[in-house]
Amino acid sequence: MSDWTFFSNYGHVLVCLGRNRQARLRDVAAEVGITERAVQKIVRDLQDEGYLTVSKQGRCNRYRINRRKTLRHPLQSHCTVGKLLQLTAGPARSLTSPLSVSESTQPAVADELEQKEQAEKVKEVPGTKAEKKKASPLDTRQQGSLF
Repeated sequence: MSDWTFFSNYGHVLVCLGRNRQARLRDVAAEVGITERAVQKIVRDLQDEGYLTVSKQGRCNRYRINRRKTLRHPLQSHCTVGKLLQLTAGPARSLTSPLSVSESTQPAVADELEQKEQAEKVKEVPGTKAEKKKASPLDTRQQGSLF
């Protein structure tokens, strides 16, 4: 049996960061099975293309994934990163440090908080389109099908 997978290392790194926004790159490297330097390059590439935002929090980095960005290949360009992560990220499981239940649910809670913050930024005026139709996080009418 050969050792190929359906996703590239870029996809694997994205899924790991989707599971845990505060993951250390060393832990991501161990989980994906590549070097820490390779993970650093992938994170830099994802950041340069707008798929990922890196911010400092104390001595640690926090990673925010742009879930609205579409996949790069023409065959998957109708699919967003958010849909990919919904299918693949699932519950957190780390080979190096098992996460507790509260840590494994952290990405979902953080995403909900981000969506609430974005909704609060938009000031609603009575009679505007924003007031009439609010898109829920699970609203897929505007997005294409994954397959």
